[in-house]
This record gives sequence, structure tokens and C-alpha cells, in this order.
Amino acid sequence: MKSIIFTLTAILLLAYGCKQPAPQSETPAKDILSANMDTTVNPGDDFFAFANGGWIKNNPIPDEQSSWGIAYLVIEENRNRLRKITEQAAAQKASQGSAEQKIGDFWATAMDSAAIGTNGLKPLQPLLDEIDAIKDAKQLSTMVGKLERLGVGTIIGTYIGQDSKNSEAIALQFWQTGLGLPEREYYFKNDSATQNIRNTYLQHVSKMLQLSGLDQAAADKSAKDMLALETGLAKVHRKLEDLRDPYANYNKMSLQAFYKMCPNCDLPNYLNTMGIPKVDSVIVGQPEYYKALDKALKSTPLLTWKHNLRYHLLESYAETLPDDFGNEAFAFSQLFSGAKTQKPRWKRVIEAEENMMGELLGQLYVKEYFDAKAKKRYEDLVESVRAALKARIEKLTWMSDSTKQKAYVKLATMKKKVGYPDKWKDFSAMKIGRESYAQNMMNAHEWWHQYQVNKLGKPVDRDEWDMTPQTYNAYYNPSNNEIVLPAGIFTVPGFRDEELDDALVYGYAGASTIGHEITHGFDDQGRQFDEKGNLVSWWTKDDEEKFNKRAEVMVNQFNQYEPLPGYKINGKATLGENIADLGGILLGWDAFVQTAQYKENKSINGLNPAQRYFLGYALGWLGHIREEALKTRLLVDVHSPAKWRVNGPYVSVDAFYETFGVKSGQAMYVPDSSRVRIW
Repeated sequence: MKSIIFTLTAILLLAYGCKQPAPQSETPAKDILSANMDTTVNPGDDFFAFANGGWIKNNPIPDEQSSWGIAYLVIEENRNRLRKITEQAAAQKASQGSAEQKIGDFWATAMDSAAIGTNGLKPLQPLLDEIDAIKDAKQLSTMVGKLERLGVGTIIGTYIGQDSKNSEAIALQFWQTGLGLPEREYYFKNDSATQNIRNTYLQHVSKMLQLSGLDQAAADKSAKDMLALETGLAKVHRKLEDLRDPYANYNKMSLQAFYKMCPNCDLPNYLNTMGIPKVDSVIVGQPEYYKALDKALKSTPLLTWKHNLRYHLLESYAETLPDDFGNEAFAFSQLFSGAKTQKPRWKRVIEAEENMMGELLGQLYVKEYFDAKAKKRYEDLVESVRAALKARIEKLTWMSDSTKQKAYVKLATMKKKVGYPDKWKDFSAMKIGRESYAQNMMNAHEWWHQYQVNKLGKPVDRDEWDMTPQTYNAYYNPSNNEIVLPAGIFTVPGFRDEELDDALVYGYAGASTIGHEITHGFDDQGRQFDEKGNLVSWWTKDDEEKFNKRAEVMVNQFNQYEPLPGYKINGKATLGENIADLGGILLGWDAFVQTAQYKENKSINGLNPAQRYFLGYALGWLGHIREEALKTRLLVDVHSPAKWRVNGPYVSVDAFYETFGVKSGQAMYVPDSSRVRIW
């Protein structure tokens, strides 16, 4: 990353309300925080622009991207590292079955666009022929199962995972699905942009069907029939915010009761095709979807279903087919991303490789890019943040002692996974060769399907990771009461870990990642799971009511934000992430004020430690986004846009006001009585 150093004078710092100027100044060779700032913006008016505006002005979004910022810089850096690992593997004469052989062969077939063009639809032709030959509901359900095994989602949303009310058991679960557009609202919003998306969807489905051999008239009719079918299913889809209620989306029933809910699905045959062993019960997230699907299967012509399956197969495997398919799929995706050009083939291949065998790459990645010293730094940071939350719980005036005691237990037993797994997945049974890119993808999806199916009837593996070490992301798993923090999430592009001061790290990693994920255990969803990961009420009724009342303040706050005309943030759908953002900032701050850097109060490039902490958090959301992508996220994402992940929670952080001297009349000033007070 190109660094431009801005040296802020003491006068400038006083103008921004720094109450205690740092007594000494250290000027390192490069400092990402001062380099990114736009000092023409007052931090009390728009802190996101103050912290990141300089970088945004100097770094336009590349044509191939829908947005551009810190995440993409890390991803680009890691992608280049992974390319080096992959190309070295492909050049080796690796032994059959080794990680290097699988990685190298996957890369070689995926990068051979000439062979892919020559093969045409040959790799998928047996499946297309089988779809064409469907004559009844039984054959349809068989095909739905076969496609599901190959990673092609269609009309039955099957999931194998922990039972929310019994975290020791793995359950067979079903979720609403069946839509070709990203979310139900795309079928019903009537603004011009959404209407254009629906019209273009018709053209896209028709074009994909035509590329596979259908004539235009038949393809056009099927596209219209598919949109009508999906619109009917979308009517019963639960809204994004309604999917956040774990009780409402937990409907356990006998397998026979599920069969009766959708007799036209021929679920016994579907499950047999899927290779699902006999189970006594299933969990159905949204029963109304399967009731509606049953009616649709009865009333919709078989040809519509056949063309529906054909389209989803082609769409799912477009990247493995000749360029006409991939180009058409990308052209349609531009409506949601705003990207102007397609990513180079090598980047798309690395993404696919990560999805299919990310831990194999991860094993080679961590050997070179995440050492034991870095792992120890972030493990210690987790414990500092954990201690900060315990101290905050102790001081809560609105929570009863009985609920506090249970909260302490949950916090103390929350498991941390940092950097990379202690035990790696065994990919030896995944068949990867040099037959074709599509065949490798089918084999990989088949492996993952069997990997999940094999969990049924077995003890829960609480050591498993659901992200790869190189991933720029993290998560809290309520069923395991664990936070998982891959090595990639701690990367600051262009810097080695030892070059980063604590103020930056406590904001960038301690607040936006570690504190955020720990707080998820106590957000509107996570708080409903106990220390063992079971969905069970452990709060007093009075405490629940007080929590909900305080959370409603945040819902109302974010409902007022309108990033684009006519597109507001959904405060209810984003509540969990907004709570976690605010909690992370508070916990990271509480942990940071205990450090030597904070107490010594030495400045770096004119920024004192407190200021660097808040800038460090904002660095975690550095970036900007195209309007098309922002519209999509506002409809489908449970996270607020990046700017409001900084400015939104900061208005409720007292230390922010003190550090930057925010006063009444400034855009980010909120009276103390109106600030969100939860944790």
C-alpha cells in the first residue's frame, strides 16, 4: 500500500478536541492511520470521512470490483500469496493424493480456458440429458437431490448442523429457498431499479437457456414461467428481519410430519438420493414455504420445473463452462455489484479453489504468513477483551444478579479459536484430477456433501472451523459458544504485525473483530443461547424486557439512516451486528486503557493513543462502494454499510466525545439521554 504521511500539528489536534496532547511524538517510517485521513473533515461531523476520506479520494474503485477498501486490500494481498502457493504446487510433480497434487491439478484445469471452450457443455451433458428425461414427480425429486449433492441449490433447502435446542446433536434441517434473485424484496419492490432487475432477470434466464440449446421462443416462455413461479414462492418467504428470531425459525417435527407437509416433494426419494441416513426428526425453519412448494409442484407444469433445474445447473457451473456462460452470468451480476469489468481468470480460480479446498491452501499459508508470536498476541488480546466485558457486566445497573451470574458463566466458557485449526480436515477422499474444471468442481461439491452427511448420528466436533485461516472474516457460533478468528482477519495490508502499535491493533482487531464477536454472544440473537450453546431462556423476564427496551433505541436510531434516497438501513434486521459493533468498540476501549501505550500517552505522527484507537477501529471499515452494490446490501445484508458501522455506534460512545471534543450542534452529537446503553 502506498503510504502518504500527514503530520498533524498540535494546534490541529486541539481543534479536534484532544484534551490531553501527547507529551512526545514518534514518527515511524510509515503510518497507515495518518496516511488515510481527510483533515478537511471535522471528526464530530463525519468521523468515517475524517478517518478514511484521504484514502477514498486517492483510491477509486477498480472496474472489476463492486466496492474497494481494507477487506479487498487484504484479500488481494492474500490472493497473491495463494497464487504463489498454487503455481508452485502446479509446477511440482507431486505425489497422487497430496495437497500439492490437488491444488496444482485444480489450478491447471481451471486456468485452461482453451480446453474449457473445446469441452463446451460436455462435462454437464449427462445431467442436462437426465433433466430433459424427467417424466414425473419422482424423477424430479431425484434430480433435485442429485443437483443438491453437486452444490446446485434449487427448491429444497437442506442443511445439516447443530440442533439449536440441543447443541450436542447434529440435526437434519430445512430452510426456505427456491428463488433465483437474492432476496424476496426483489420480487415486490416497484422502484425503477428493482423493476429493471426483474426485467433483466427474464432476459438472463432466457439467454442461459438458449446457450444450452433451447430456441428463443421456448426460452423466453420458460423465463416468464419461472419468474411467476418464484414470485409465488417469494410471497411466503419470511423477511430478513423475521429470520433473526431463533424460536420462530425452529420447528422440530417428525420426519413423517414433514413428509405430509409437502407430499408432492417426494421427500423420501429426495433424501434417499441425497444419501441421508434414516432420522427420526427434522427441524423446519419456515414450514409455510414447504406448504407453498407443495401447491406449486402440483399446479406448475413439469416443463417449467425442468427448465428451472437446467437454469440453476448452468448458473451454478457457469464459471467452469465456455466464456459465453461466464460472461452472461457476470453481466447479470453487475446489476447487484456495479462492477464494470470481470475479474481476471486467475483471481476467480483462486476464489473457487478457496471455496472448495481452502484448508488445504491454509495449511501451506500459515506456515509462511502467521507465526506463533502473532498468534500469541491475539490470544492475549481475546482475554483482555473478555475481562473487559466481565467488568462491564458487573457494573450494569439494569441487569439482575441472577442473570449476571449466568452471563459470567457463558462468558468464561466462550471458546476462542485464533489463527488456524489445531486439527485440519482430511481431504484425502476428494478426487481432483486433470479431466476438466467442471468435473473437479462436481467432485469437490460431492465431497463436501458427504462430509456434512457423515456428521449425522455422530458427536459434534467442537474443534471444527467453518472458515479457512486466510479468510478476512470471523464469526461467533452460538451453538458452540465460540469465537473463531482466522489469521487473515488480523492482516493490515502492507505491514508486518510487529509494525503495528497497540492503539491501532486494539481498535482494528480488538474492537472491530474480537470485541464484536464476543458481543455477538450477548446480542439480540446470541443472548438467547446458554453457555453450552442451547437455545434456552436464561434471563429473568424483567431483564429481557429491559434488554429489548434498550435494543429498541438502537433499532430506531439505525432506521433513520438513509444511505441512498429511498433505501434506509433496516434497524431490526441489522440489530445484532449493530449491537456487536457498539459492544466491540466499548470492550476494545476498556481493554486498551489498561495498556502501557495508553498510559504513556505518546503521540505517533501527531495522533495520541486515544485518537489512534478510534482511527484504528475505523480502519477496519475503510472503503467505498458502488450504488448498485449498496442497494443490494441494504436489501439482503444484516450488516449496516461501512460508514454507518463507524458513525452509527460512535455516537453512543462517551470516550469518542471526550477524545475528539464532540459538541452539541455537530452532526454526530447525540444527547447523553438518547445514546444506546446496553453493554
